[in-house]
Formats: sequence, structure tokens, C-alpha cells
Amino acid sequence: MHADMSAELMAKPFYLDDDAVRWVEETLHSMSTEEKVGQLFCVLYRTAAEEELRDVYRILKPGGCMYRCVPLEKAVAFGNMLADMADIPLLVAANLEKGGNGIIEEGTQVGSPMQIAATGDAEMAEKLAAVCAEEGKAVGANWAFAPIIDIDSNFRNPITNTRTFGSDPELVREMGVAYVNTVQRLGMAAAIKHFPGDGQDERDQHLVTSINDMDRETWDSTYGMVYKACIDAGALTCMTGHIMLPEYSRYFTPGIRDDEIMPASLDKGILQGLLRRQLGFNGLIVTDATTMAGFTLPMSRKKAVPYAVACGCDMFLFARNLEEDVRFMMDGVADGIITGQRLDEAVTRILALKAALGLHLHGKSGARLNIESAKKAIGTELHRNWAIECADRSITLVKEQPGVLPITPEKYKRILFHAIESTGGTSLYTVKEACSLVAGMLEDEGFIVDIFKPSDGMEGKTPKTTDTIGAYDLILYVANLATKSNQTVVRIEWAQPMGANCGHYINDIPTVFVSLENPYHLLDFPRVKTFVNCYSSSDITIKALIEKMCGRSAFKGVSPVDPFCGKWDARL
Repeated sequence: MHADMSAELMAKPFYLDDDAVRWVEETLHSMSTEEKVGQLFCVLYRTAAEEELRDVYRILKPGGCMYRCVPLEKAVAFGNMLADMADIPLLVAANLEKGGNGIIEEGTQVGSPMQIAATGDAEMAEKLAAVCAEEGKAVGANWAFAPIIDIDSNFRNPITNTRTFGSDPELVREMGVAYVNTVQRLGMAAAIKHFPGDGQDERDQHLVTSINDMDRETWDSTYGMVYKACIDAGALTCMTGHIMLPEYSRYFTPGIRDDEIMPASLDKGILQGLLRRQLGFNGLIVTDATTMAGFTLPMSRKKAVPYAVACGCDMFLFARNLEEDVRFMMDGVADGIITGQRLDEAVTRILALKAALGLHLHGKSGARLNIESAKKAIGTELHRNWAIECADRSITLVKEQPGVLPITPEKYKRILFHAIESTGGTSLYTVKEACSLVAGMLEDEGFIVDIFKPSDGMEGKTPKTTDTIGAYDLILYVANLATKSNQTVVRIEWAQPMGANCGHYINDIPTVFVSLENPYHLLDFPRVKTFVNCYSSSDITIKALIEKMCGRSAFKGVSPVDPFCGKWDARL
């Protein structure tokens, strides 16, 4: 390791002392090429099973891993297995975007980033980060794949949405910095993502190489400003997305053809010129999941795997076929795509991150996890109270028809209930059934709730409007349509026949629309006169919603995005 690199390890964000630098140097020099290549990989364990772990170690000794959300006892056992298998302490990552539920089923979900932002208080982002750090560390995690500092500037984007702190760059900056400062103060590395910034395109990088099409000046004053603030705050890592930034690619490579423009994960100019030099980032760069089409579409995978590291990514996230991807990486080293100097630089930063987290101080097996200690840290009363506070302060009354709220059984005994729901998904993006919980809680309040069922009648044979007008005192729509990876839109698809559940009675019966997840449904139902955004479908949020609908609690949230989607008719 050259002297300049040693100096970089003592500087921001690693701040290593002499002993830590010595550990990095000695560890690096003791490794074979195969072991160095192993360090480049952050692998995925889907079920946290011992067999899965051993399958990976038959192929390589990885530098890090991530596993999907599992029960607490399984997480503790797997964390100890991970430590036992590793010759060099592992980076253990999790999508800690909403709370400890990003890694443990019993973990506390404080709130989605947009829900946090709707409170308007950066202290709530600090509380979110504290829960993520304390509950994640209890099961051995040391790397939060968060905060998301994307800017939700395009309401049509199907993947950012409530995963962001909103569309105001200043608010995103404030919340992002608060998360970084807190989670790292508590001993967990932050990963600011998804560089150079999602939320502009209306497409998802899981499915296509997406684009941030801002000019350089606009990017500098928005995304660039947010990233610079989080870098200045000391963010240890940055996750680079499979997102193109054409104006900067053209700036760093004059004359580049359109078909040569690559996503940031495969663009040396974006990684080295923009992120490293212009923004001054000295931490570890990790790719986003390389299983995404955004990574696989621009070039052959045989070339892309080593090229990502050659361009400046220090760590390679996941694999399509681990055995094959390791071979591609090894071939890239042998062929000189990844030079020896570049390989050592990447591994040095990986080791430096481990040392910055103090992982080298615990010996080969690391600190042992204890189930009783973990139970005391997970889902504590304090953490649950923070989630309750977040729900209370975030639910937003976007617009209101005078006199409709609050609702009581005396005022609106019979409710016609429209559930608009699409459940499913995987892991962090799983959407659970929630509309029935709202209906059940209303029945507990004393309302008579009838679930809408479309009739078979077409033109000329639909039910009489007077049949509905005379039968119900209130119409309530509850939508539970959330962002999920590998989907192209988050929109209402009205029922057949002929949009049977559209707002046909809004001029005759008081009507309220509640969105549990997506803040943009006024695009599809612009004339509804009372509209509420919750930003989350958690049980805690739904309980807070009922309190507010029934008038026992005030609406306090302020929308972090334009819920009217720029449409004048949505304000009617």
C-alpha cells in the first residue's frame, strides 16, 4: 500500500489510527489474489441458512454479505455462523431504510423515509437511524444500506416514492445528514444511495438502465448538493446505481457517443471524476445489486463484472451466478482489466471500512452475539413510542371538504368501503394486506361497513344511483398500492365494468380517500374533495389514522412532495 493511500486512511471518512492502518496493511499483504478478489464480493443470503453459507464458502471467502429479513433467533444464530466462517471480519449489511424491520421480523418499523420527512423534523430521522443502528447491531449488522437520498422529483417513478425523503432537495439533505450522523455515531456504516440519483426517470433500474437527465448546473444544486452534504458529514460508503447521468458523462468524456454512455456503476468519469474528485468522497464505493437489468443491459456480463471495479467501484454487490461472476472477476484481474494497483486500492478501502468500524479489534470470530441481549434491544418500548410519534406527526390531510371530518357513527352510520389493494412483492418491498384492518377498526368504532362489490351490469343496466345514495352516509376509499421492485407503475386500476369503483357519487355522498402508501393518487382521482396521505401501511400508522379520522387527534403532517402531481384539477 503506497504512502498516499495510508494518508487517505487516516483522513475522512475512515480516520484510522496507526494501529488500524497497520492492520489494513498487514492483512492486505498477507492475502493471495483469490482472497483479494473474494473481498470484493458482498454476497446475498436469502434464507440465512447454514447450507446457504457453506455453498458460498465453497466458491469464495467474501468480504461482506447481506441477508433478507428473518426471525430474531435465526438472525443471531446466523450472525455467529458468519463470524465463525470468516478469516477476516465481515461487513454485514441490511436495507435499514425504515427501521430494524429491514433485517429482523420483530424489528421496529419507525416509518418510511417520506413518512419521516412529513413530520418536518430532522430529529425524527435521527430516531430512525438510532433504531436502525441499535436493532441492526443486536444481530450483527454493521452496514446500513441507507439513507436513501434520492429526490422524488418525478411522481411517476415506480421505485423511489415513499422510499425517499421527498422532492425538496433541502429537506432531503437535512434528513439524510441527520441519518448519517446518527447511525455512524452509533457504530454502523451508512451507505448514501443511489448515486448519482434516482427519482428523475419514470423507470426502475431493476428493469432498465435508467437516466438522470439533469444538466450539470441543476444536478450540482440538487443531487450534488445533497451528496456533498452527506459526504462532508462523513458518510463511510456510497452505493452507486445503474443510473446514467449523460450530461456529466459527456463532460468527462467529450465526444462520447450516446451508445457509449454507461450507468454510474460502469462509468469511470462519474465515479472518479464526479464522486471522488469533484465531491471529495474518499470512502468505499459499492455497486447496487448487479442482478438488476440496469447493470446487465449495457454490456456483456463477462466484461461488466471486472469493469465495475476497474472503473472505481470497490465492492461488488450480489451475483447472478456466484461461481461464474467470481470467474469473470478473476479473469478480469488476469487480463489486466483490473490492475494490481486498482485491486489493492479496492481491497484497502474494504479493509479500512472494517477497521473504521472496529471489526479488527475482536479477533477472527468477532464479537459473539447473544440472544438475550438481542431481545432486549429489539422492539423496545422507546422504539415503539418513536414509531407512534412518527405516525401521529406525519399523516397528512392534503385537502378537505368542509364539514366532512371528523367521522362518527352518529354522523355517518353506514359506510361504503372501497378497498384498492395490491399485495405481494419480496423482502423489504413486500406489501401486506391492510385495507381489511382499516375496515375492521371502523366496525370496532361502531360504523356499519359494507365492502363494495362491482355489479355485472353494463350500459343501461347498472344499479340505480338512488340505490346507493339512499343506502350510505359516507363513501371511504382506502388504497394500499406501494412501491415494489420490478414493477413499472404505481397507479390505480379501476374495477370492471366501466370503472365500477370510480367516484361516481362524490357529488351526492360525502367521500374520503385515504392512501396508505403512495402519495400521488390524486392523479387518478383528482376531484375527490377529502384526501389523506399516510406514507405507510403499518399497524401503528393505521391506528393513528383512525384516531385522526374520528377527531380524537389532529392532522399534523406536511407533504414532502406535491400530492397534486402538478395537475390543477387535483386541487378542485
